[in-house]
Amino acid sequence: MSVPGEASHFIMTPEARSRELKSLKIEENTARNAAVMMLFYPKNVVTHLVLILRPEYEGVHSGQIALPGGKAETFDQNYTATALRETQEEVGVHTDTVTVIKSMTKVYIPPSNFWVHPFLGFTDSRPNFVPQKEEVAKVIEVPLTELLDDGNVTSQKLTTSYAKNIEVPSFELNGYVVWGATAMMLSELKMLLKTSIAL
Repeated sequence: MSVPGEASHFIMTPEARSRELKSLKIEENTARNAAVMMLFYPKNVVTHLVLILRPEYEGVHSGQIALPGGKAETFDQNYTATALRETQEEVGVHTDTVTVIKSMTKVYIPPSNFWVHPFLGFTDSRPNFVPQKEEVAKVIEVPLTELLDDGNVTSQKLTTSYAKNIEVPSFELNGYVVWGATAMMLSELKMLLKTSIAL
């Protein structure tokens, strides 16, 4: 199936971020590239998705919920390789245990000037997660049913790197608030899955 694309991102894009994106000439930027993995796996006969909590640090993504992933390096063969390598480094899932299903729509993150390339993959069994202490404060295991539940879509008043005290669309997953680029990518995943279920 084709992916829903940017329209699915806008559902979870804060209004201030939407205005900012429209005013930017992104393609003219010397943006860096990163890749993340949306990893499915079985746990107690239920499909789960792994997220991570970033540690507190001096940076724009401090303390946020994210997908495993990170910056593309020159030695990575492609963005798929980046996503697999970073997933192994951050949460200990070995690259040879992951089957990559497809790529999703890339997302631009203005505060850090990154294009993020998401990939959808799965493992046949629950991984033995080993968080990288410098990059991951906690591994968060989310039942896929939580992502698909429309009741878990909400909004929060947050102070972000680009605005103060603004309404931000978000997911509430496993007790955590997920917003920003991660929520945008998960919105596309949710739309893709709901479309495939309907078929």
